[in-house]
Amino acid sequence: MAATSRVIVGVSGSSECLPAVRYAAEVARGHDAPLIPVLAWLPPGGELADRSHPSPVLRQAWAEAARMRLRDAMESAFGGLPAGVFTEPQVVRGEPGQALVRIACEESDLLVIGAGRRSRIGRILHASVGRYCLAHAVCPVLAVPPSPLDREIGRLGIRGWAFRRRTLRPEDIAAPTHG
Repeated sequence: MAATSRVIVGVSGSSECLPAVRYAAEVARGHDAPLIPVLAWLPPGGELADRSHPSPVLRQAWAEAARMRLRDAMESAFGGLPAGVFTEPQVVRGEPGQALVRIACEESDLLVIGAGRRSRIGRILHASVGRYCLAHAVCPVLAVPPSPLDREIGRLGIRGWAFRRRTLRPEDIAAPTHG
């Protein structure tokens, strides 16, 4: 097996990408390879909307918002950039799957993606980044499952959402016992 020259990880800016980001950092540390967290962004409404009503000021604001999402994700995962790993964060404009495959262009790269679960509607509305990467990458692709807590929350579905959002009543709180 060839040595891993770079570890590229997809970052979405949501908490669901954090297990993949953390795992990618450990792999990069173990292989003494650079970690390249990548956040891809598109203008609201997509490229067609941007071309029909171009605004350099808005493009700059959207790119800055993407940089902030990447910085916040790294802050959430590690409290900043991971210690002991050379890190080259990248923010790119484009479809996430295409951007990740374009950056992970060497056979010795490792592409790490989150394998979070989506609702049926989410799968219809958003193309699967994971499927695209698996179909088009020239390097190995590693899919990291969501954390057990994320899986449990997702399993509860709408009932879990309603339970977490219900009003707390005094009888819901047990009095402390001293013993």
